[in-house]
Amino acid sequence: MTQIDTTVRDAGPTGSHDHRDVLAQRRQERGERVEPRGRRTHTARERAELFVDAGSFVELTPLRTAGSNAGSGVVIGWGMVDGRPVVVASHDAAVASGAIGAVFAEAVQRAQKLAIDRGHPIVYINDSGGARIHDGIHALHGCGGIFNLNVQASRRIPQISLILGPCAGAAAYSPALTDWTIMVKEQAQMFLTGPEIVRAATGEDATADEIGGSGMHTRTSGVAHLEVETEEEALDSARRLLSFLPSKVAGSPRLLPARPAAEAAVARLPHVVPEKSSIVFDMHEVLDGILDSAEDGDRLELSPEHAPSVITMLARLDGRPVGVVANQPLRRGGILDAKASVKISRFVDFCSRYDLPVLTFVDVPGFLPGTVEEGRGVITQGATMLRAYVEATSPVLTVVVRKAYGGAYIAMGARSLGADMTWAWSGSEIAVMGPGGAVALLHRRALRDAEDPVALRDELAAEYRENVARPYLAAEAGILDDVIHPEETRDRLVDALRMLAPVQV
Repeated sequence: MTQIDTTVRDAGPTGSHDHRDVLAQRRQERGERVEPRGRRTHTARERAELFVDAGSFVELTPLRTAGSNAGSGVVIGWGMVDGRPVVVASHDAAVASGAIGAVFAEAVQRAQKLAIDRGHPIVYINDSGGARIHDGIHALHGCGGIFNLNVQASRRIPQISLILGPCAGAAAYSPALTDWTIMVKEQAQMFLTGPEIVRAATGEDATADEIGGSGMHTRTSGVAHLEVETEEEALDSARRLLSFLPSKVAGSPRLLPARPAAEAAVARLPHVVPEKSSIVFDMHEVLDGILDSAEDGDRLELSPEHAPSVITMLARLDGRPVGVVANQPLRRGGILDAKASVKISRFVDFCSRYDLPVLTFVDVPGFLPGTVEEGRGVITQGATMLRAYVEATSPVLTVVVRKAYGGAYIAMGARSLGADMTWAWSGSEIAVMGPGGAVALLHRRALRDAEDPVALRDELAAEYRENVARPYLAAEAGILDDVIHPEETRDRLVDALRMLAPVQV
């Protein structure tokens, strides 16, 4: 029998020890820290490591180059967030200012395909000057590939974009194709054309912040959904957002132990809403008395300063994540307009995709009238709300808190659009129009001829309110499931969700 020699021979000066030294040197070169420029506080790799659970980040293709021994311009990999895998693509502004070249795009697409194929959320940390000019058509082709996978991912996994620096030109389209975008104040800008091109093309003299800063996009355009002060706050907000979501479409909900609503808020609930419909109140006080107590960041309002007459919020009820849509009387009386319609329809569609129940709290005077709103396409945008509620596949529960008039009543998740359960508080009003407008239309001759038209109008409005607008007519017709007291709302919602969407603990 032949004897096998198992002795380890000396690798010699050109053996394995040299190879180990070469690998160590390459790793050191790739991992060498380049001090962040401008307002940036962390490198691309540090951002990825800070986002995931401590010590859990695993980098993919760390030795990939894009010529001249430079890195690919993006750090990709995965890590754990609250114990579950999340894929990360973090732009490296230290390499060609984060410009998207062919190799950069291939790396991002590798991360996207991993997330889609394995059913994990993906977070994009954007800090890019746009497509790399030197790569020409290859850069544009790569950008298109990223957008393609953004769209493919949109119906399968959560996608969150963080803007921690410039996000210019073609690079700006990717965040717009993701679910939610978070921007850092005075550090992040997102635009198709920067100040120099705008000045040359139009003569307009505007700064990068004025064209595409966080204020512009979280208040005016609605392109971004949260404005934060620091990079750390952006990373934390993304983690909070993911805490409400399953890892993928049809994934298991993220359950926590149920927490009752705050006692003080529950005690105030019957007294929060003024009887007179023209007096404003803060809808957050209503939500505080119904939803799980907002401890440990268990509520996250999205687009709080864009179309602020409506609230869109992720929260918890009975320990399970829910989407909340509500009018906000404190801001423009809670009225609907074109921007509010888009804000709500986008949110309802998102909640439906990830099987988050939609709780709708209604106090709406109608749609904002006028040539400006008609010019903004309020009819078309309002119709997107109707479509979103009709197509929603997650449970939809609606509560009329005070008033619901005209087409806006329908648009705010009415039974006719497919709401699973609907209730109204005992002091609420549901009608084609408010008592004042209805009386002015129905009794205009009597009011014209009256000795005291103001007294007559008030008398007729009170009769209309009690005989036509009160919710009992809707309840008697089966359009509402019940008329309830404010303090009964939480129990009704909890019981309905346990029946409509039971979860296995």
